[in-house]
Amino acid sequence: MNATKYRLTPNLFGVSFGTAGLAQAWTAAWHTVGAAEWVGVALWVAAAALWVVTLVSYVANASAQGRLRTEVTHPTTGPFTSLIAIIPMLLGAALEPYAETAGKVVYTVGLVGTVALGSWITGAWIRLDMKLADWHPGYFLPTVAGGLIAAGGAAVFGWTRLAELMFGYGLVCWFVLGSILLLRLFTQPRLAPPLLPTMAIELAPPVVAGNVWFAMNGGRADLVATVFAGYAILMALVQVSLIPLYRTAPFGPPYWAFAFTYAAAVAVAIRWLAADDVVGRTGITYALLAVGSLAFAVLGARSVLALKNGTFLLRNPAPLPDPVS
Repeated sequence: MNATKYRLTPNLFGVSFGTAGLAQAWTAAWHTVGAAEWVGVALWVAAAALWVVTLVSYVANASAQGRLRTEVTHPTTGPFTSLIAIIPMLLGAALEPYAETAGKVVYTVGLVGTVALGSWITGAWIRLDMKLADWHPGYFLPTVAGGLIAAGGAAVFGWTRLAELMFGYGLVCWFVLGSILLLRLFTQPRLAPPLLPTMAIELAPPVVAGNVWFAMNGGRADLVATVFAGYAILMALVQVSLIPLYRTAPFGPPYWAFAFTYAAAVAVAIRWLAADDVVGRTGITYALLAVGSLAFAVLGARSVLALKNGTFLLRNPAPLPDPVS
């Protein structure tokens, strides 16, 4: 790929992140209704491969264009750099049934990177001249998503105290950043069209928190799980109302914000069906998987087509011609 023709941005990691989200949904179905294990495994392998390919391509592109050092603090795409560390935590937890020691190593590396990036990015928001209009729901990723996903991974490995610690870390950041982000969305000019899909991330905190809480409490439907579900229902209905806005957004990498968020919603719904032992839950689970997998396939196919047509990646401005002497 010509390093000067395209500008690879860190929101491309959303492709791997979304694949991991669908893998989580299939894994939840495997544990609750005996869905095919191989589907989840194949998706986890695909998520890992996509993460590696994206990381190598992104670092090479950003380095060649001399912007690697400034990417983390970029007001628009900077928060997405946290996915570089968050995705390995998911992959490490997924390894637990098959290679526990390797899974712990991968998870721990991701955890250290997540906390380091989250603290650095948070400090940058304090240090730099940030404007409220620059904010978008992707700002949830470094600390809210990072903290909650870290808690879920720790719970998988049986590290109870670490799970509680990171759950509190993610939860408090959600309350703080959630207030700021809703204020921005309520009172500031509408997000730029390419950023409109990031509003799907508003649904992510309650559904991710719900999934993590089920991992921490042994899959019981208790008061805390119900509180998260209540807010998730509100945010899901808000998503429906935003469909006309989403249709105005140009297609590109930001559309992958839908993938992980909606897959996490499918996963938590599957866990609720099991927790409440709903009649007919097997059929409902497969219906949810079918909808989620079909949506993922459509998003993937459209991305491949856009990539083939040269419209998926952000192009750099064409260089000015040399002056004629």
